[in-house]
Amino acid sequence: MSSTTFVDRIDPFAKRSLKKKSKKSQGSSRYRNSQDVELQQLPPLKVECSSLEQEDLFIRKLRQCCVSFDFMDPVSDIKGKEIKRAALNDLSAYITHGRGVLTENVYPEIIKMISVNLFRTLPPSENPDFDPEEDDPTLEASWPHLQLVYEVFLRFLESSDFQATYGKKVIDQKFVLQLLELFDSEDPRERDFLKTVLHRIYGKFLGLRAFIRKQINNIFLRFIYETEHFNGVGELLEILGSIINGFALPLKTEHKQFLVKVLLPLHKVKVLSLYHAQLAYCVVQFLEKDASLTEPVVRGLLKFWPKTCSQKEVMFLGEIEEILDVIEPPQFVKIQEPLFRQIAKCVSSPHFQVAERALYFWNNEYAMSLIEDNNSVIMPIMFPALYRISKEHWNQTIVALVYNVLKTFMEMNSKLFDELTASYKAERQKEKKREREREELWKRLHELEISRNPNSKEQNQLTQQTLIQDNNITTVTNNQLNTSLTSIISSQQQQSPSSSTTAGTTTINNSSSTSLNSAIGSSGIGSGNATATATASK
Repeated sequence: MSSTTFVDRIDPFAKRSLKKKSKKSQGSSRYRNSQDVELQQLPPLKVECSSLEQEDLFIRKLRQCCVSFDFMDPVSDIKGKEIKRAALNDLSAYITHGRGVLTENVYPEIIKMISVNLFRTLPPSENPDFDPEEDDPTLEASWPHLQLVYEVFLRFLESSDFQATYGKKVIDQKFVLQLLELFDSEDPRERDFLKTVLHRIYGKFLGLRAFIRKQINNIFLRFIYETEHFNGVGELLEILGSIINGFALPLKTEHKQFLVKVLLPLHKVKVLSLYHAQLAYCVVQFLEKDASLTEPVVRGLLKFWPKTCSQKEVMFLGEIEEILDVIEPPQFVKIQEPLFRQIAKCVSSPHFQVAERALYFWNNEYAMSLIEDNNSVIMPIMFPALYRISKEHWNQTIVALVYNVLKTFMEMNSKLFDELTASYKAERQKEKKREREREELWKRLHELEISRNPNSKEQNQLTQQTLIQDNNITTVTNNQLNTSLTSIISSQQQQSPSSSTTAGTTTINNSSSTSLNSAIGSSGIGSGNATATATASK
């Protein structure tokens, strides 16, 4: 390993160019015609011809389409590429319009052609710093042929002649596993085809359904706890949305575990925005199937609630509102307290989009009916945050929304609203009183310092102003204050054996020290860490 590579692995910003790389279509290890086979134009398939002749021609065309070409060189083997393109179009039309064309003999030939063209090792991203939200995806170079292969596959699965008894011999677990691996393709066009293909396979092959769900489960777990990278999460969730919608009632334990152990942890991945809409749909589908899952789902969302990403908070709030749209009143009662404690935090957020999204809950008619039915529980939780924001928030739009919510609360329960207002104001008065006591305590402590060192009166006056005006500079514990007081007392006792001072000073004894320590404890400083200026003990 070179030293440059080693440094880059330690510091990803070392020697990184800030210039964005230009995107280009990617190649693949499979897209090279190493056999130098020259394709010959075959006659078109005709439905009206004899079945034996057409079956033979059908198989020949399928084998012809197994030849791969290098699309990284657009001018190489142009004739062969055109012959294969025409053959794929002919196959697609023949399967769509023909009757009785899907005989048992052609099933393995079709699957072989599809496997040769589709299944390949996906190359790593050309951009090691690829950001799915910001950068354009790398498109597949061989898409002109790949698209036609996918269309042939879909026509095959959707044909009225398709028989699952023949199909299950060639479409097995290994085939499905390789198909699922292709969902990691960067090209969104390929993932869109794969989504439709896998959905058709899930619908036609009952024996593969449990296996498909299990493998999707494994992909998600690997994505959550190991790689945090898989391009097809959104498409797989979209398939699951349809699958969940078809679950029979009552739900199996396996399905409930999938919701709690897989779908909910998907919320904590940093690229949530790429698939959140599909994920929220799956969660809501589960709640519509079984209302008893509401409490574990909401508590799970609160557990994974983002702490530092405002964009994700907005998405979580949107999902909560979708859940409230389908929640039943008995289930709402179980989760209202923890839920509205979190909503109160969001309303208090300095990020106006988070606060705005949380306040929009009061525009939802069904949510408002639930809040009104349980106002005695919800109003005491929300009121302190709303009242404080109405006086302090920097964004006037948020203040206006808060006033509307407070007005709604007042109309809901005016008696409780008045009680909460009085209680809040009384609590604020207590806080102000504690603050005044705290400032007085520091003032007394400063006077003791002046009595110990009267020569530095001018400097102490400046220190006093600093102590009173800015008590949030340095953390001083109760033990440190006690040490400072003991030092002052010892110094004065050494200067005067009688522990007395000149006129205008205070006699300090052990009882006064004890009473001051008691004042420190009662003011709230002794119970924890108090904020003050460190110069008090110098």
